[in-house]
Amino acid sequence: MEVLNETAILGMQGAESKRSPMAAQSFIAIDTNSMPWEERFNEKLGRALYRKNLIEDAETGMEVRLVRYPAGVINPRHTHPCAHGMFVLEGILATHSGNYGPGTFVWFPEGTPMEHGASASGDTTVVFITNKPFEIHYE
Repeated sequence: MEVLNETAILGMQGAESKRSPMAAQSFIAIDTNSMPWEERFNEKLGRALYRKNLIEDAETGMEVRLVRYPAGVINPRHTHPCAHGMFVLEGILATHSGNYGPGTFVWFPEGTPMEHGASASGDTTVVFITNKPFEIHYE
């Protein structure tokens, strides 16, 4: 079983362009339009996915990010030791349980085998939320 670990950090835009963990009780507002997409090559896919890290709670590992899957890219069967949700902003989120369009929220329970990504019709962008530290375990 292959395990990939990721540590997301708060992307704060400004003159300093600093990156730091979210303070537990901080109000934040992030202009995601001004943030560049971070290209993240995935060895299992042989392709890159794209993300914008928004917040991470250093105590719980909870994180929120934007994720963009290129058209037709599906993350193959895998599990996570955390639950995660995806709110579809644009495109069609293709999963092992069906296809979901903009405005749909999809929740994946911890440890559930899953597949998800973009349909062949176009790129898919989601708000990606975890409840604790994120890891991916490919089968």
